[in-house]
Amino acid sequence: MIPHPTDTGKRPNVLVFIADQLRADHLGFAGNPVVRTPNIDRLAGESVVFTEAMVTNPTCMPNRASLVTGRWPSAHGTRCNGITMDPDANNVVRSLACTGYVTTAVGKLHHQNMGWDFEPEQLAQMEDTSPLLLTPVLDAWSRRREPGWDKWEDKAAHDRSFIPLPPDYYGYQHVDLVIGHGDRPGGHYVHWARDHGVDPYTSGGPENAAVRLADWEQVYKTSVPPDLHPSAYVGTKAVEHINKFAQQEQPFFMFVSFPDPHHPFSPPDGYADMYSPEEVDLPVGFHQDHSKSPPHIREMIEHRGTPNSDPTMTWAATEEQYRAAAAAQYGLISLMDKHIGEVLSALEENGLAEDTIVVFTSDHGDLFGDHGLMLKHFSHYRAVTNVPLTMRIPGQAPGSLDALVSTADLAPTLLELTGAAPYRGIQGKSLVPLLDGRTDSVRTGLIIEEDQPFGLSGLPAPVWTRSVITSKGRLTRYFGTGITELYDHRADPDELNNLADDPQAGGLLAELTTSMLEEMAALAEFGVAPTAAA
Repeated sequence: MIPHPTDTGKRPNVLVFIADQLRADHLGFAGNPVVRTPNIDRLAGESVVFTEAMVTNPTCMPNRASLVTGRWPSAHGTRCNGITMDPDANNVVRSLACTGYVTTAVGKLHHQNMGWDFEPEQLAQMEDTSPLLLTPVLDAWSRRREPGWDKWEDKAAHDRSFIPLPPDYYGYQHVDLVIGHGDRPGGHYVHWARDHGVDPYTSGGPENAAVRLADWEQVYKTSVPPDLHPSAYVGTKAVEHINKFAQQEQPFFMFVSFPDPHHPFSPPDGYADMYSPEEVDLPVGFHQDHSKSPPHIREMIEHRGTPNSDPTMTWAATEEQYRAAAAAQYGLISLMDKHIGEVLSALEENGLAEDTIVVFTSDHGDLFGDHGLMLKHFSHYRAVTNVPLTMRIPGQAPGSLDALVSTADLAPTLLELTGAAPYRGIQGKSLVPLLDGRTDSVRTGLIIEEDQPFGLSGLPAPVWTRSVITSKGRLTRYFGTGITELYDHRADPDELNNLADDPQAGGLLAELTTSMLEEMAALAEFGVAPTAAA
C-alpha cells in the first residue's frame, strides 16, 4: 500500500513534467526504435506507466484545463482553444496552495489566450454558419471582473515589457512563463534570453535558419543556441526552484511545462542533426486506403504535400516531409530529455527525490505520419489521443498498467496522494485504487470531446465531435453531419478499417453507442450544490 500523508505525517512534494504535443510512442521506453530519451526512460523504469492514458480533448487549452480541474471541457467551459479557463475554478494547484504547498509553474501554461487571431477562412466560415459567434452580443453569463483579467498570457503585451503574473494565478504563487512554441516564443523566456545576449525574435524563425525544409516552413534548424533555447529556460528555472525548495520546510508543487516538441520543429545546433531522416521508418498506414474514411480526411489525402493554411491544422504529408519533421522532432525530444535529466538530478542532489511524486505526461499527441496525416484537430486516431503518463511515487513499486485512464484522473489522484480534500464536480477518477492493486480498472468507457467553431473542407462548421473508447474499440460521431467512425481494436488496433457502414459490425456499433450515451450522461455538471429544496 502507498503510504498516506495522514499515516506518515509528511506530505509528498509533487513535480509534474508535461510536454506539448508529444504522442505516447515517441519515447524510448515506449518502444520507439530511433529517438533517444535516456532520462525519461530511467524515470519510466522507476514509475508506474499507464499505457492507455487518453486525453479529454486532443487540444492544448481544453486538456490542460482538464488536467488541473479533473473535469471534462464540456464541464469546465474551456471547450476549445480561445476560451480562457475560468480563474475562479477550483483545481488541484489551488487546493494544494490552500493547504500549505508552495506552488510554482515553469514554462507554457496556456490557461489564457495567447493572442493568436483566427485565419481569414476560419472567420468566413464562422460568419456563414454561426453568425452569433461573431455578433457583439452577451455570452450566456457575464464575468464582472476588472479589465485585463484574461490578458495575462497575451504574447504581444509580454513582448513590450516583463509582466510578473499575479500571486494567485490559477493557484500558482509564482510563474516563469513561456507563451507559444518553437524557437522564439514569448513571455518571460524572451526577456531571459535577451538578458543572456540572444534575441530569439531576431535570431530565431525559419527566415534566420541556415537549414530548412523547402516545402514546409515548420521544419528548420534554429540559430538560437541550445543553452538559450526555450527548453533550456524551462530546465534552468526548474532547477533554480528546486534549489530553493530544499531550503524550506513546506512541501512544493511544481508544474514544469516544455513548449516542445510542438511544431515548428526547430531544434538547435547539436540536436538538428542528431537524427537522420533516412533512419525514420514510415508508420503503419502512411499510404493506407482511405476510401472508408471521413470526407475531410479523404480531402486531405487528395492534397498530400500541401500544408494547411492554418499551421496548427491537420494535413497530409509526403514521405520526405514526414521524415524530415520526425528527425527534427526527435532532436527536440532529446533536448527536452536532457533538461528533464538535469531537473531530476537536482531533486536527488538536494535530497528531495525520496519525498517527491514525479509525473510525466503530455497535453495531447500528434498524428505524425499515422494514416498519412500530421499534427492534430478533426481526428481522434490513437496517435493524437493517447499520451504518455508515468507516475513515480514514494513507496510505490514500478510497473505497467493497461487500464483505461484519462488526463482528468490526475487531479483527483494527486489530491488523494497528498491528503488534500477533493472538491465538488470532479469527474476524473482517482488512480490510487489501481496503484494499490485494489482494482484493475476505474472505468469501462472513456469520452473524448472536440468542439470547434470552424470546420474545413468536408466537415462543415461548427464541429461537435465525440468519441468513446472501450476495451473493444472506438466510436466517433461528428454530430450534425452523419459522419461516423467505428474501429474494432481487437482485430484492427491500428484503426485502418472504418466499420461504420459494415452491417456485420452492427453489434459493436450498438454496444459502443450505448457506452457513448452512458459516458456522456456521466459527464453532466454537478459542480454546484443545491442549498435548499426549492
